[in-house]
Amino acid sequence: MFFARICGLIFASVIATALTVQPSAAADKTVVRNVVLVHGAFADGSSWAKVIPLLEKAGLNAVAVQNPLTSFEDDVAATKRTIALQDGPVILVGHSWGGVVITEAGVDPKVAGLVYVAAFAPDAGVPVGELGKDFPQPPGLAELHPDAGGYLTLSTKGIMENFAPDLPLPQRKLILATQGATNGAVFNAKVSNVAWKTKPSWYVIAANDRMIQPDLERKFAKSIKAKSITVPSSHVAMLSHPSEVAKLIIDAAKTASSRVSQ
Repeated sequence: MFFARICGLIFASVIATALTVQPSAAADKTVVRNVVLVHGAFADGSSWAKVIPLLEKAGLNAVAVQNPLTSFEDDVAATKRTIALQDGPVILVGHSWGGVVITEAGVDPKVAGLVYVAAFAPDAGVPVGELGKDFPQPPGLAELHPDAGGYLTLSTKGIMENFAPDLPLPQRKLILATQGATNGAVFNAKVSNVAWKTKPSWYVIAANDRMIQPDLERKFAKSIKAKSITVPSSHVAMLSHPSEVAKLIIDAAKTASSRVSQ
């Protein structure tokens, strides 16, 4: 009898707890707590190593995609898989080539907003390789070297002087050692879905970028009607100015939450 009574009390407690937490869980679906970070070419998920702790400190769940860099389709698929694993709305962030990926993958209904960090933000049907044709070629592109299979890597000079010149030498050496060989075919990619046309967007302009022309970044920010900031950074703004980048992502999450809840 005593055992039955205890079991009854436990059961009642579980039911009461479930009824208490359900409204809260439902309310959480209107709050953007997830951030999916998409790295660019010649890089990997460690590009976000300085930003992730700042996002987590702000109460956000931050996850970095590991793009295979084998094709546009493969990178979009990897990003979509990561989005699918999140338990609610997502802020999707892309650096450099990652901007192309998030433009396509960002049409996913779970994506509440887009943040571009020194990134391409193409319109439909425009090859990535033609996006900067109206601007002088940035010096870093001269340091790209293909292998026999058509995969591109940056030379030591390319990393040290153009990709990440404002980072301490040990960090530049780490980027050189871990850079991801990138299939040159990705620069022929054309997006067919354009998320920034229907999702709110934010943009980090890297004023000292030597891989993408800063004026092209300004053009992107204006074209997509993004809320933008400018930092005195090389191409890797998320590593040289992580606080500013993280703050913009946090602001994006807060703004997107208010939109989702409406």
